[in-house]
Amino acid sequence: MFESLSERLGGVFDRLRGRGALNEADVRAAMREVRIALLEADVALPVVRDFIDKITEQAVGQQVLKSVTPGQQVVKIVNDALVEMLGSEASELSVDVTPPAVVMMVGLQGSGKTTTTAKIAKRLSEKQRKKVLMASLDVQRPAAQEQLAVLGTQTNVATLPIVAGQQPVDIARRALNAAKLQGYDVVMLDTAGRLHVDQALMDEMRAVADVATPNEILLVVDSLTGQDAVNVAQTFSDQVPLTGVVLTRMDGDARGGAALSMRAVTGKPIKFAGTGEKLDQLEAFHPSRVAGRILGMGDVVSLVERAAETIKQDEAEKLAARMAKGQFDLNDLRAQLDQMRRMGGLGMLASMLPGVKKVQNAMANGQVDDRILVRMDAIIGSMTPKERGKPELMNAKRKIRVAKGSGTTVQDVNRLLKMHQEMANAMKKIKKMGGLKGLAGMLGGGGGGGMGGLGGLLGGGGAGGTPPAGLPGLPGAPQGLPPGFQNFMKKK
Repeated sequence: MFESLSERLGGVFDRLRGRGALNEADVRAAMREVRIALLEADVALPVVRDFIDKITEQAVGQQVLKSVTPGQQVVKIVNDALVEMLGSEASELSVDVTPPAVVMMVGLQGSGKTTTTAKIAKRLSEKQRKKVLMASLDVQRPAAQEQLAVLGTQTNVATLPIVAGQQPVDIARRALNAAKLQGYDVVMLDTAGRLHVDQALMDEMRAVADVATPNEILLVVDSLTGQDAVNVAQTFSDQVPLTGVVLTRMDGDARGGAALSMRAVTGKPIKFAGTGEKLDQLEAFHPSRVAGRILGMGDVVSLVERAAETIKQDEAEKLAARMAKGQFDLNDLRAQLDQMRRMGGLGMLASMLPGVKKVQNAMANGQVDDRILVRMDAIIGSMTPKERGKPELMNAKRKIRVAKGSGTTVQDVNRLLKMHQEMANAMKKIKKMGGLKGLAGMLGGGGGGGMGGLGGLLGGGGAGGTPPAGLPGLPGAPQGLPPGFQNFMKKK
């Protein structure tokens, strides 16, 4: 998300950082470029105007023009203004009330409302240990209630039994009664949508809200609709008392205009962002982290959180023990590749690690192809268990056999073996430094055990602590990229 805006702003700020001193004309010229970049990203014009006026006023001040690092000061001002525009702080769902808390989902048809309902229910159930009941109030769209029932089965979240012919207000009453009698903590009400905003839709929503008195009314909007998403949000905000917004399909929105405009236009916080079709691809919206991604500063905190969620503890401990001994074979590399896929692939990692975007843009025309991970896994899978345990056995004849078996080339096999060798050498260096605990201490990371699967790819660190952003000085690992990965990324 935000790829085009991030790239455009990155170019502007790189030129500012490269200047030893700035005058007012330099700053105003840069702000004009920022203004154009925001408008091209489909940010609402009034929002752009207020944003540019605010940062220009601060950026032409004496504290910037007379600063030792004026370029960095301007970037900081823009970062702070972005955070403020996005909502300053993350906003949590208000569900810690006398049960049952009621969360009402509203939005247009096709915005991803039903799937988002299931995603939030899954998140509440797994992360906050809430007992959740989902109820579909959508009697307009064919099979909408059945769809939610299927999603409930997939997420292990209860759904209200379907009663044919019952109307939305009656379904809401039945859901609340069921939740009270059966001890549910949260009731999720998935309301009907329309292809466009109309009075019938608004009347139905208000009637449901009067009966359910929801603690949260979340508007689900498709970020890919850009400026229209902002218009829809404004209309809903005028009609019902929204408490927050959920943006879907953020993974496909390279511009990001909807996210940047939403808070300013509606006055309501963005609470979640959908980052994919899978039911676990929903992120809490953190303005400071999003601003960091836009300005190319990365989002290591979210990366660590995602690692903690996806890394299997037993595998991590086993690999950490081997790494502490300086051991690292192709089975270990395969385990790390699998963890990268579970975390969202190379593209997701590149968006979260500081500086990796620049490395990425210098390779493969800026495209990160997650099929690289599949190709690597196929190569390792075509080897015998003995070859995976002892890569040094791979002679020319074996390489030809593995290349044919994996549908790749001998050059691909050589690249993988070179990458493994560089990572194995890195593990040996870590052992000489006193193991993962010693390395973590040197780099300021947490102690103990190691970061498991991410240790070799993103840097060492504590199993429960924050890992360093990368391993400075290790061969072939610029800005936290796995050693040797650049060779694969250069490939078409």
